Amino acid sequence: MKLTLIRHTSLQVAEGVCYGQTDIDVAASFHHELAGLQAKIAGEQFDALYASPLQRCSKLAHALGLDHQVAHDERLKELHFGDWEMQAWNDIPRELFDVWAQNYADLAPPNGETFAALQQRGIAFIDECLAHHANQHVLVVTHGGMIRAMIAHVLNMQLKGLFRFHVDYASLTRLDFSGVVPRIEFVNR
Repeated sequence: MKLTLIRHTSLQVAEGVCYGQTDIDVAASFHHELAGLQAKIAGEQFDALYASPLQRCSKLAHALGLDHQVAHDERLKELHFGDWEMQAWNDIPRELFDVWAQNYADLAPPNGETFAALQQRGIAFIDECLAHHANQHVLVVTHGGMIRAMIAHVLNMQLKGLFRFHVDYASLTRLDFSGVVPRIEFVNR
């Protein structure tokens, strides 16, 4: 199975705001970014299309114009930042943020979730796709945190290293599960 992951397009939110699972709308640049993505996937054949139910992913999945029904999957949502949602990162008490940042894999923001929990959602999604789409090419529209967590899973990488790589808005990442060992074909294309 090949899994092509698309990160949603830019958002209508001020820079420096923690938004996680808040249902933020797409930015005014949506149609321009959509056209770029359509060019990137032109000629590709997909057997299924999944998306996070948050509007920034759902809108993009529907707008891609593929001949597939969009299957929304709650597991594909971004990290739930709890009480930090829609706060400026700089307004989050530094002592709380620093403790979380040292162990975000296993510590959750107040009333939020851990990156380990997010990754487990992603692994469950991958396992289900492997069971239902074994020799197929699946397109997934999701979030930067989920893409990082899936990459970490494929690499057997500790979650502590998640932010050592950037996942651009409207970028493609491809994971290949067809061999004995899963591999990453590309990131941020």
